[in-house]
Amino acid sequence: MGIRVAVAGASGYAGGELLRLISGHPEFELVAATAHSQAGHRVDVVHPQLAGLDLVLGAAGPDPLADADLVFLALPHGESAALATQLPADVRIVDLGADHRLADPYQWAQYYGGTHAGQWTYGLPELPGQRELIASATRVANTGCYAVAITLALAPLIAAGAAQPADVVVVAASGTSGAGRGVKAHLLASEVMGDLSPYRVGTHQHVPEIKQATGATGLSLTPVLAPMPRGILATVTALPAGGVDPQAVLAEAYADAPFVHVLPEGRWPHTAATLGSNSCHLQATVDVDSGRLIVVSALDNLGKGAAGQAVQNANLMFGLPETTGLSVYGVAP
Repeated sequence: MGIRVAVAGASGYAGGELLRLISGHPEFELVAATAHSQAGHRVDVVHPQLAGLDLVLGAAGPDPLADADLVFLALPHGESAALATQLPADVRIVDLGADHRLADPYQWAQYYGGTHAGQWTYGLPELPGQRELIASATRVANTGCYAVAITLALAPLIAAGAAQPADVVVVAASGTSGAGRGVKAHLLASEVMGDLSPYRVGTHQHVPEIKQATGATGLSLTPVLAPMPRGILATVTALPAGGVDPQAVLAEAYADAPFVHVLPEGRWPHTAATLGSNSCHLQATVDVDSGRLIVVSALDNLGKGAAGQAVQNANLMFGLPETTGLSVYGVAP
């Protein structure tokens, strides 16, 4: 018998990716998966890529999850907290939603609305000291997808005094799966193909999370919807705080990080190279005209940006090598 695992919100894109990763994990045993409108359907009907996975989605609620050792909550923002309070205290939980990421109730109210549920251990192992905190936690808040791409690019530069924490500017493109699986007119293939469109300009909900994780004091984020299913490409720029080589800072910060790859000089990240993996690719330079530091970050928003990150956190929570059941390498073409 392995570690008994359950997934709430298993019908969505992140939920489906969790089911795929759990099914291939050598230490996890998938014992339950729940959903709302898709309850009662076989998993391989809802997720055809999981053909042969003999499991029926249960009705949403705490009862099907309570006997698990580990529960992943892949629910819409604002729905995780209520369910988490109904689960036994000895069940370990990784929340892929935003409910427990922020420390500041005011920031929660401003960007999400509603009652602040309190902060859990933040689930980004590559931050200094965070692996140890995750390993000792029973409740972990997984990162947002944009947040992990930008934090990995920016946090070491601010921590090392290489970048100023104010006036950070980010333009980041994301695939359509980042918007969830619900039917939305602006996400129809006819609307998305051949088009790039910004959204939530100046108001994106991951901004306070990124500031909290990186130490940035001012951050402007322009998200762009890209005509692809998966992936994030973030271009992060910041004012220099000294004559430190940003590439060298990143290389030192992630020398022992199995999933963060600082690429050799002249090679730039692109989303296809991270597809299907739990890796983030980084490259940095200094703009010859403005002198601003530029870091480009690429990852799979359903991998390192969601389900893969959640499994990485769960591995640490159960004392397993953090790479267990996860791929460092992408899928191509």
